[in-house]
Amino acid sequence: MKKIVVLSGAGISAESGIATFRDSDGLWEGHNVTEVATPEGFAKNPALVLEFYNQRRRAGKNAKPNEAHFALKRLEEFFEVQIVTQNIDNLHEQAGSSNVLHLHGELFKMRSTKNPDLIFEMEGTELVLGDLCPLGSQLRPHIVWFGEGVPLMQTAAEHASNADIFIVVGTSMVVYPAAGLLNYAPEQSQKFVVDVKKPALESKFRNLEFIENKASIGLSELADRLIKAETTK
Repeated sequence: MKKIVVLSGAGISAESGIATFRDSDGLWEGHNVTEVATPEGFAKNPALVLEFYNQRRRAGKNAKPNEAHFALKRLEEFFEVQIVTQNIDNLHEQAGSSNVLHLHGELFKMRSTKNPDLIFEMEGTELVLGDLCPLGSQLRPHIVWFGEGVPLMQTAAEHASNADIFIVVGTSMVVYPAAGLLNYAPEQSQKFVVDVKKPALESKFRNLEFIENKASIGLSELADRLIKAETTK
């Protein structure tokens, strides 16, 4: 069974009503990212950071997957599908995808500030000062902030290096290290980029096709193509 690796970004969730990461002025929901998405911001004003993510959970708890998410689930009937997402929402899981790797963390999880391996599912949307892990330390959002390492990057690179088909959807390919994953895909693998705006990618990639459309349409059509090609051999 061929392996498809998918790198998804904010564009795939935008059609489900989840705002993309930052506005054109560099602000995130009116906040400078250094205030709400860095270890320094959390150290300076933890209450602000916790409330910021509480607001994100309230906004995202009723979001539903769209046709792009379901197209990836549909591919699992014919391929081994590994999703590597930059998104912190759980829409891939809601759509039924079996293998989802969250590079930048998960909105509906929290972790210990003392031991990053102590990770817990959220109950509800609220995390506040005084919510402690079993070690007695403050709980924080299970999010990879700017300035922090990306622990799952090596695992993602290993998946990419074994891809027969590599699909990029809904990402501008400017946030590293995730944007570099395409470099790990084998030279002979098929490569597709689905986005309304063609990203500025180097021409060094072989077998690369751009699909300039929104994720729900472009990914659904691509899934149909791949399934047809696989089943009519």
